[in-house]
Amino acid sequence: MAVDYTVIAVYLAGMLAMGWWGMRRARSKSEFLVAGRRLGPVMYSGTMAAIVLGGASTIGGVGLGYRYGLSGAWMVFTIGLGLLALSVFFSARIARLRVYTVSEMLDLRYGGQAGVISGVVMWAYTLMLAVTSTIAYATIFDVLFDMDRTLAIVLGGSIVVAYSTLGGMWSITLTDMVQFVVKTIGVLLLLLPIAVVKAGGFGEMRAKLPTAYFDPLGIGGETIFTYVLIYTFGMLIGQDIWQRVFTARGDRTAKWGGTVAGTYCLVYALAGAVIGTAAKVLYPDLASADTAFATIVKDELPVGVRGLVLAAALAAVMSTSSGALIACATVANNDIWSRLRGLVRPEGAERDEVRGNRLFILVMGVAVIVTAIALNNVVEALTVAYNLLVGGLLVPILGGLLWRRGTVQGALASVVAGGLAVVGLMAGYGILANEPVYYGLLASLAAYVVVSLATPATDPAVLAAWRERLAGRAPGAAAAPPVPAAR
Repeated sequence: MAVDYTVIAVYLAGMLAMGWWGMRRARSKSEFLVAGRRLGPVMYSGTMAAIVLGGASTIGGVGLGYRYGLSGAWMVFTIGLGLLALSVFFSARIARLRVYTVSEMLDLRYGGQAGVISGVVMWAYTLMLAVTSTIAYATIFDVLFDMDRTLAIVLGGSIVVAYSTLGGMWSITLTDMVQFVVKTIGVLLLLLPIAVVKAGGFGEMRAKLPTAYFDPLGIGGETIFTYVLIYTFGMLIGQDIWQRVFTARGDRTAKWGGTVAGTYCLVYALAGAVIGTAAKVLYPDLASADTAFATIVKDELPVGVRGLVLAAALAAVMSTSSGALIACATVANNDIWSRLRGLVRPEGAERDEVRGNRLFILVMGVAVIVTAIALNNVVEALTVAYNLLVGGLLVPILGGLLWRRGTVQGALASVVAGGLAVVGLMAGYGILANEPVYYGLLASLAAYVVVSLATPATDPAVLAAWRERLAGRAPGAAAAPPVPAAR
């Protein structure tokens, strides 16, 4: 394992080095939180694909393939569909807003007053998303070093917190590009073909497994529908995803770069399911499907290649973890702490806030590590995160983008009704039940429509300013000074 350990050590050292390099570049709030809004199409596509394809997509995607066959691709596939929908229909408008958080968008659209409540819901989502990624370190380091769970979480989490705190979005962008390349080589170009060959090829896989393993809908229609609700719609509104859209240097980059990333996700989804199916042939009696990835890597890959593929798994976890962490800290600082202290400044009155945002990343990072140590179930934590996000914020966000009659009172009622319904129904039906997100979303929609129609329409001046902002003509949305684009 010495060669494998060397590969992993070089990879982790490289992550910290890029954090240090990013610190030298992040000199302003815009540079620290959204990489100066100047990523070009290549870097934007790579980082967007890295943020959405985390440990759940890699380790969990292979596990679903082990349990259900090719239809296990649906979870990651719906993530790709959501990213495609965001990129094609909404990303250009989102990028032109030139804000830092989803709650700022809600304030612009509805005329204020929605920020703190929506910020709390978004903060809970990003916190739990970061926690789920951090828990995954335990699985990977256990394979590598037979390491204690708590120590593994502290080690992996500390590396992510370190480079994220040092350089903010610049460090995360640079590390994500490396992680994107490592994932592509490790999972798509190495593990996928090796797994299929070791399993005897597709003909042998078909001969040894039930026909249901090759049924595209074998996982079940209700499960697919739930994945669409949670992940496809979740991609449309998550702070971690929007914050990446804000890094694009222009409309075309956000649209076409995101489309490339979404297409990559579809390929990655199928690859994970095929690897899992091959693992079922090789190891038909694993105690847990979630160990399929680690088992096939540990037992079937040659020295060196094994280290690179495990580095790919670390890359998947770290990319999502760092993206969720900076999103969590940005929401906590800009949407909650600053508003509660009455520190919201007039539009355009931005000052250097790197130190404050860096401190919030550090504090939120420690909170994520502590929470990850206390929790055990990754799936439950991820389900809570997406149920809160979709049930509480999907309707007011998409309603603000698509329906002029929506009002701030309707938006607030929607957030409260959807959030409370999701929490109450999870307590009644169970965290993993489908009903909480179904009925929570319906409660949110009903509250939004009824309250919006029952209250005075949004001030025409607010809507006019909103339209100007969407068109990129408002002062706050003016183009940034010419700077070299990051390719």
